[in-house]
Amino acid sequence: MGALRLLRFALPSILGVFFFLFPVRYQGSWTIPMSVLSDVLESRLGDSLPYIGFALVFISALLSVYYSLVRQENSRHSRLEQLFTVTPLWLALRVIGAIFGGMIIWQVGPESVWSETTGHIVVYDLLTAIVTIFLFAAFLLPLLTDFGLMELVGIALSPLFRRLFRLPGRSCVDAIASWMTAATVGVLITSQQYEKGFYSQREAATIATNFSVVSLPFCVVIAEFVQLGHVFVPFYLTVCCAGLITAIVMPRIPPLSKIPDQYSEAGKQRSERDRLSGEESAGSLTRGFLAALERADNAPRPRAYLQSGMYNLFDIWFGLMPPLIAIATFGLIVAEYTPVFEVLSYPLAALLSWLQIPDAGAAAPALLVGFVEMFLPGVIAQGIESELTRFVIISVAITQLIYMSEVGVLILKTRIPLNFINLVTLFVLRTIIALPVIVAIAQGLVAAGVLT
Repeated sequence: MGALRLLRFALPSILGVFFFLFPVRYQGSWTIPMSVLSDVLESRLGDSLPYIGFALVFISALLSVYYSLVRQENSRHSRLEQLFTVTPLWLALRVIGAIFGGMIIWQVGPESVWSETTGHIVVYDLLTAIVTIFLFAAFLLPLLTDFGLMELVGIALSPLFRRLFRLPGRSCVDAIASWMTAATVGVLITSQQYEKGFYSQREAATIATNFSVVSLPFCVVIAEFVQLGHVFVPFYLTVCCAGLITAIVMPRIPPLSKIPDQYSEAGKQRSERDRLSGEESAGSLTRGFLAALERADNAPRPRAYLQSGMYNLFDIWFGLMPPLIAIATFGLIVAEYTPVFEVLSYPLAALLSWLQIPDAGAAAPALLVGFVEMFLPGVIAQGIESELTRFVIISVAITQLIYMSEVGVLILKTRIPLNFINLVTLFVLRTIIALPVIVAIAQGLVAAGVLT
């Protein structure tokens, strides 16, 4: 029986680590097995993938209209009915997302909606990635979260994470999963853990907005895109340093510090501090291991596991993708075709000038458009001559974390208690905290001859 308990914990956890955290060489670059699965599926589906994504968005809009308007009297017993019964705001976003999706696919209507710099990016880059990534992530994520690995790691690291970030140690798994895969994966893990009662409202909000880091491969892409691949190591170390400082400061100031430590309806699970109270004399690794075995004993059986994975997949496909198209496309239109971000960035341009950053006027809007889409700052930075300025722009963009094309929409879609105003505030605060740190490091690299 002891061997069976150990196997029930070890086998799924090892598989979870392999799929999400184990680096492999694929097509000349380092990635992880789950990304390889996604890339293979994407290559097999080819040009049909955007149409598959649009079909899912259209089905979501159609069923949402039916369940939210036609069958309002329905008791909504099934989880599927709950998925398609939404508030008027989310219903409108799903319908608009379907309309935008059709305009982008068939290039009808105003060019501002479907151009290469707006809707085309959303459907042919973001949407297709979500379709393939979450097809695997929805079923593989529980291997990391439901079989004891988070208990083992969480208890071992709990003192460090509580001291530095006011967070439970298990949140480090969120950070690692985001770093190796995608920021949306980290938000999904956090949301699931919050709904199961492992994180409080404050902890979930803090983790989602401080540890949902964009993946390492994406950092490589954006560095190469702005011709800074030759300084990738200093760039990524700068991002890590600024991100660490920001994650230490943010939980200690409003709005995160004002969010109560209340738990979801699932009820508070036994915290790492309270677990195995009779084993306090044992080391943290021993207590973590015993907690992991206990968690594995209560892990979902195969049928429940598959049902949960399927619902999580539908929640992403039908719940996230339609509003993502609506919000991301609209944001890109504003960024590309209006002077809104340029006007809003005037105070930031003055700050950058004071910090002696070249081309401050061109750089300032780039630091704001990241709220719409993470890749947009790189698009703007590409046309700036100064390496120092390009370095600052992309470093700040990665550290900001919150962008509405993916992470922001996903956070709003979850039960984590953050609204749009909260996300704007947190984005601004992260920018204010990270900017001077990054500028100081960048100027040091210039003095050392690493940047020009």
